[in-house]
Amino acid sequence: MAGPLQGIVVLDLSRILAGPWATQVLADFGAEVIKVEHPRGGDDTRSWGPPYLKDEAGLDTTESAYYLSANRGKRSVAIDLATAEGQSLVRRLATQADVLVENFKVGGLARYGLAYDDLAPLNPRLVYLSISAFGQDGPAAAEPGYDAMIQAMGGLMSLTGVPEGEPGAGPQKVGVAVADLMCGMYGVAAVLAALNERRDSGHGQFIDLSLLDTQVAWLANQNLNYLVSGEAPGRRGTAHPNIVPYQSFRTADGFLMLAVGNDAQFARFCAVAGVAELAADPRFVTNQGRVANRAELVPRIEAILRSRTSAAWLADLRKAHVPCGPVNDLAQVFAEPQVRHRQLRLDLSHPLSGSVPGVRNPVLFSRTPLQYDRPPPPLGADTDEVLRQRLGLDPSEVAALRSRGVVA
Repeated sequence: MAGPLQGIVVLDLSRILAGPWATQVLADFGAEVIKVEHPRGGDDTRSWGPPYLKDEAGLDTTESAYYLSANRGKRSVAIDLATAEGQSLVRRLATQADVLVENFKVGGLARYGLAYDDLAPLNPRLVYLSISAFGQDGPAAAEPGYDAMIQAMGGLMSLTGVPEGEPGAGPQKVGVAVADLMCGMYGVAAVLAALNERRDSGHGQFIDLSLLDTQVAWLANQNLNYLVSGEAPGRRGTAHPNIVPYQSFRTADGFLMLAVGNDAQFARFCAVAGVAELAADPRFVTNQGRVANRAELVPRIEAILRSRTSAAWLADLRKAHVPCGPVNDLAQVFAEPQVRHRQLRLDLSHPLSGSVPGVRNPVLFSRTPLQYDRPPPPLGADTDEVLRQRLGLDPSEVAALRSRGVVA
């Protein structure tokens, strides 16, 4: 069985991360994804290195690790949209597609005759996902935007980092581009919802999705902490705003993350730590009390956990079913027995290097298992094949287009 989206064709006009992340997930799920790139340079992230994938001689290829992270499962077609012939090719591909994903500046594709209003009359069933920094309307709609500035503008950086008054205080961005990634995931959900609706209506639709909107939306409990209380939450480092103790603590030789989610777990933690009296203290019996008395409780836990190594604490706390975990770097992550057991690392064959590593999609379907048979493609690797199979062009026609710089 192929993935659950077998038969769905996605035309990917996006680049960098939010759009490519969405289309990679769709490709993982079984969709055919045709990635259209500029013949000179392609997706911006191809050059966002080092590191670059090494060839079999140990030399850098043209494929950056960044690009490789978000473009598995696709076919790359190099077409110059600035040419009338290139626009015609993409328009013809769009008439055969179920989904189109783009992240040009607002109105950017209209000048090529590739906006939703241009394509919908040609393909009324087309689901057209447009990703932008700020959305299709509003005072900032025309402005460009990247992940880090959206993390800042959308409130995430006000919640991330060391609290005021402590060494190293100040806002921090998250270590990966979460505004882009979450936007991509919302994009996947939106596309699947629109495809589901199309089964009944027979019509596609336009989807307006922005980085800022998604960044604000997924602040979840922190949004409601503010909207309910009227007080803007601040930075707490690794601490949780609504649960105590729920943060990283220094041990004798490193750090561990303690994630006590209820009162019974707190009592078990105290028993393991040899401080049963804390679990009986009226100030700390309930989570509400522990949150209110955070300043008194957390230093006591810090002093206790510093007395033993991380490994010793993790072993004893896990036996007592107290949620906790090591603070791993990525080398330790991929060495974790559970990560190895779940086979999260992928290794696919690659024309430039022999093989390329990756990380599998975390979703496991019982009847339609995902197949990983296409590595992230070199620029234009599938131009001839797609133009032949999809548009019926013969080799001489493709060669003529290539000689004029329309394709590569």
